Amino acid sequence: MDDLVDLGTLVENAAMHSSSQSGLFAAIAPEAAGMPLYRAVKRALLGAIEGGRLPPGQALPNETALATAFGVSVGTVRRAVDELVAEHIVVRRQGRGTFVATHGEDRFLFQFFHVERADGLREAPVVELLSFERVRTDDEASAALGLRSGDAAFQVENRLLLQGRPVVHDVLVLPALLFKGLNERRMRERPGTIYQLYQSEFAITVVRALERARAVGADRAAARVLGLTPGTPVMRLRRTALTFGDKPVEYRVSTIHTAQHDYVQMLSRPT
Repeated sequence: MDDLVDLGTLVENAAMHSSSQSGLFAAIAPEAAGMPLYRAVKRALLGAIEGGRLPPGQALPNETALATAFGVSVGTVRRAVDELVAEHIVVRRQGRGTFVATHGEDRFLFQFFHVERADGLREAPVVELLSFERVRTDDEASAALGLRSGDAAFQVENRLLLQGRPVVHDVLVLPALLFKGLNERRMRERPGTIYQLYQSEFAITVVRALERARAVGADRAAARVLGLTPGTPVMRLRRTALTFGDKPVEYRVSTIHTAQHDYVQMLSRPT
């Protein structure tokens, strides 16, 4: 059974170390008292990542240094870091250390883009920006994003091509308060994935997503974008992208033409 953390002891231990180490971590919140020790360490690391003290691409201190800073065993630190690795928040690089994850193309393909050709070919899509406009949220998007109906937002419409064929029609809604300064040029000229844009320019890291899927007939808008006849069977996917603390930052409705492509998820049993 995991040892339980005493809040005062943990904070005192962290404060006893050099300013470069102790200043790195956010204070453990009072409600952390009594939780398993590794979870308190994980929470402190998450606080440092979310607060920008460990920015994307930054190396974490090694496990021995972290164990010393928190006054815990290396095994406790390793378990906390293992969970962050499993959640794709940090990545281990053989012989180099552990780093805060960045939203590059590889992570996008592995964690957030699950459409592949029926023969198993997976590749990054070519994204065509069709429209960008400032809107007021409807009831559906508001509920997903935790907003009031009619709040200001940006709506982005994209077409995604695979092997040169239109396969996905995306409509994204982004809260205007979270993406101040976003405009069509920044969206169109971004050098990487859209989640990379969120992370690099707005300090918003998407760590997970809630998705709901069903089979529907293509509506007129999606049919036009995908070159289909209205009513053609398609997959409709509703995704709410979440940052730290499961705060919603993006609501996306995707229409996927599955005649030659599948939606593939690799599932694993929690350890």
